[in-house]
Amino acid sequence: MPSLSLGIDIGGTFTDLVLHDPAHLRSGSLKVLTTHADPVLGILEGTRRLLGESGAEAAEIGRVVHATTLFTNALIERKGARTALLTTEGFADILQIGRERRYELYDLSLTPPAPLVPAELRLEVPERVKADGTVVTPLDLDALDTAAAKAVASGAESVAILFLHSDLHPEHERAAARRLAEKFPQLNVTASHAIVREVREYERGSTATANAYVAPLAGRYLARLSGELAGLGIRAPLLLMLSNGGLTHVEEAQRAPVQLLESGPAAGALAAAHLAGPSEPRILAFDMGGTTAKLSVVEHGEPEIVFGFEAARQARFIEGSGLPIRISAVDLMEIGAGGGSIARRDAIGLLKVGPDSAGSEPGPACYGRGGAAPTVTDANLLLGYLDPTRFAGGSLPLDRAAAEAAMDALAQSLGITREAAAWGIHDVVTEAMAGAARTHLAERGRDASGFTLVCTGGGGPVHGYHLARKLGIKRMVIPPEAGVASAFGLLTAPPRVDRVATLGRRLLAWRAAELEAAFAALEADAQAVLERGGFAEGASSERIVDARCTGQGAHMPVVLPPGPWPADDAALHALIATAFDSAYLERFRRPPPKVPVDLVHARVVLRGAKASTELAAARFGEAAGAGEREILADGVAGMARILARDGLRPGFSASGPALVEEAGSTLVVGPKGRLTVLDSGNILVEIG
Repeated sequence: MPSLSLGIDIGGTFTDLVLHDPAHLRSGSLKVLTTHADPVLGILEGTRRLLGESGAEAAEIGRVVHATTLFTNALIERKGARTALLTTEGFADILQIGRERRYELYDLSLTPPAPLVPAELRLEVPERVKADGTVVTPLDLDALDTAAAKAVASGAESVAILFLHSDLHPEHERAAARRLAEKFPQLNVTASHAIVREVREYERGSTATANAYVAPLAGRYLARLSGELAGLGIRAPLLLMLSNGGLTHVEEAQRAPVQLLESGPAAGALAAAHLAGPSEPRILAFDMGGTTAKLSVVEHGEPEIVFGFEAARQARFIEGSGLPIRISAVDLMEIGAGGGSIARRDAIGLLKVGPDSAGSEPGPACYGRGGAAPTVTDANLLLGYLDPTRFAGGSLPLDRAAAEAAMDALAQSLGITREAAAWGIHDVVTEAMAGAARTHLAERGRDASGFTLVCTGGGGPVHGYHLARKLGIKRMVIPPEAGVASAFGLLTAPPRVDRVATLGRRLLAWRAAELEAAFAALEADAQAVLERGGFAEGASSERIVDARCTGQGAHMPVVLPPGPWPADDAALHALIATAFDSAYLERFRRPPPKVPVDLVHARVVLRGAKASTELAAARFGEAAGAGEREILADGVAGMARILARDGLRPGFSASGPALVEEAGSTLVVGPKGRLTVLDSGNILVEIG
């Protein structure tokens, strides 16, 4: 019976692959350059190579799990399908108006996030349903046909349907979707209630149009990838990582690809939690790749989950500058700081790094593929952190002369030495990540010094030491094969389905039987999705309610006790009120005011059973040492001991400066650090 699992994570620069066999403790990993013109080509090349190097057969693979930035990039770069919006008469400008807030009040040149649907394709249809379900204006099917025909004539490939109050009463949206499927089968149709049944038309419409915008791309890509993997002899079903850290099957991913927008970063947070182990209860997961760096808080083994985020922000750190997406996702801070981030002299003579990236095409100057601009990877090579003959497992030799030429041009423009320019790039990009981490933690009422920094990705171990120093963090953990940890994180994820519905009444107005029926309906819907993917066995359910004090505009999620719930109305009201009081106190450090509680949404989370993901046994080489190399750490030059990671046994300890090299990354330990190899195979770095 097939026992291997294949994890595939496409990033902006590299595509990472992990082949894992928990039954026989076999594992292998590989990094290949991402082929942006056709990402499937990079996956196929990497899979063939990994199978060849591992001595495994394609037929042995029983599970394939995939994460990709493809759909996020389509939103950011505006390279999705030409999309139309059909909405209630009088509401064509809802996506343009948004929340009517300026995310920077005094910025006269402010650029608001542009809607994904152009004005000429935002079309109105006569219909109106009140919030209580009363039909004021029946759906005009002839007008719907006319609007859809206009959209098709204008080149629309996909359409989103957004009718007023469809979160509570979706009958008109359902009728419109059926009609379009009959009359215009060439259109990809997204009804807003089928993606997110939440209040607030702007947020629901933004999410629905984002789904419609990427759905044709997702459908084609996932169908082709499944077919090509089958062509290699892999008969296993293709599973996709969701933004919330769960897995789903291809059918659900094609129906609602908006759920996959943050799939890659979510895998990094899962990997950090899994690989660091239970001995680290408070983790700051730091995953740095070739294009971006991601930070997330993980406490007690679970990354924090939020029920909405913003995509394609105009100003990276400012709320309100992006497109609101109302799906569940791992709570992340993501910045444009990666190995390919380009350095330059700005208009006032300062050194700036990123957020634009050289990516994999052409890549940093040292890749020798035509890149001429200095990047973070070029700086790290010149600082002595990277061995040019062993980068990416030796599959991509680095060109030091090209890096020097690019750095010399920058140094000359700044009036400094090449070494100062290289250290400046490393320091500036690390400070950018430290600033993002401070913001991320401060917004959640946390202090960085109480966390352990877990470093993954090709750049995480390279920058982790200096990042920890800036944040006042004293402990770092670097798992084995950190460079491909996100791909391994894919294999640790359980199947997951989230469902939400609007409640929209005060707590005391609900009968116990009504609430039970509302949650049971969501659980039945979610269970059906798990069953279609073959995940139903061993599934567990969690119930959550979005609640607020009467009179408040914002609500918060409240996790409810597991069932069975009391059938008595008063008893259930007391149970939910107690859970709300506890959640409010934990979040705001004060009890809620003595006012009635409103229930806004009901949520259910169904999780299937996790696959076995025990790591393969460590493979030890003959010797730990591999010589010395001069590096620049803490801004000071010195000789660093070079250590081969596969030669480090548990209990080994050494003081910095030191470099620990493995195929996918290099750990940099400065003079104030001391590394110790733990029994788990993780490296602990303690910083004095």
